[in-house]
Amino acid sequence: MHGIRPRQKVVQANWIGYMAERAEKAHDSALRQFFATPLPSPDTPIAQVPMVALDMETTGLDERRHAIVSIGVVPFTLDRIPLAQRRYWVVKPSRPLDEASIAYHHITHSEIATAPDFDAVLDELLAVLAGRLVVVHFRNIERPFLDAAVKARRGEGVMFPMIDTMSLEARMHRQTLWARFRRWLGRPPVSIRLNASRERYGLPVYQGHHALVDALATAELLQAQISHHYTPETQLQDIWV
Repeated sequence: MHGIRPRQKVVQANWIGYMAERAEKAHDSALRQFFATPLPSPDTPIAQVPMVALDMETTGLDERRHAIVSIGVVPFTLDRIPLAQRRYWVVKPSRPLDEASIAYHHITHSEIATAPDFDAVLDELLAVLAGRLVVVHFRNIERPFLDAAVKARRGEGVMFPMIDTMSLEARMHRQTLWARFRRWLGRPPVSIRLNASRERYGLPVYQGHHALVDALATAELLQAQISHHYTPETQLQDIWV
């Protein structure tokens, strides 16, 4: 697992300005269009924000040594998930599969044998993400893997604001005074993994480690988090990272 890079911390202070600057400087046309598509302003109520849940399965946890094998996206809003708009791609990783990763995401050598390279689906992926707030569960996978994959193929990376449902769970269950007291008592920390987080809100159990299913699970989790701990008027800047 990797922490947020220093440059990611810098751009979080002004995502709108960062996106505008990248739109001016991007050389690749698809990236330029992506960055030029306006995002909602930071003070937009979350109920008015168009979102898209994103999940990726990878061959490992280190973007420097591993690669993306599948991508799932589910556009949604706070009150609706139109499943007809979902998209799913299996892509051929730039690094070989190993038995451990196959056991984890169940994507086999035969499935990737005829799969396209990530570059072949990138323009379509960017078009789905453009203008929407991307929602993930643990941004330290999706953010660095996507940035590295785009940089390797287009010569320039891609960075953008996200809502991280794992981070929201951490605020409530890892960073409170009660959570610190539990640690002082030697109690194990509350799990903030996707399925454990969903269970706290009474959401159904899904089979994990499938990019499309996990994207749907993440969208539903954010809806539950906002309903229980925030309000529809919560401003975007209060929860994006």
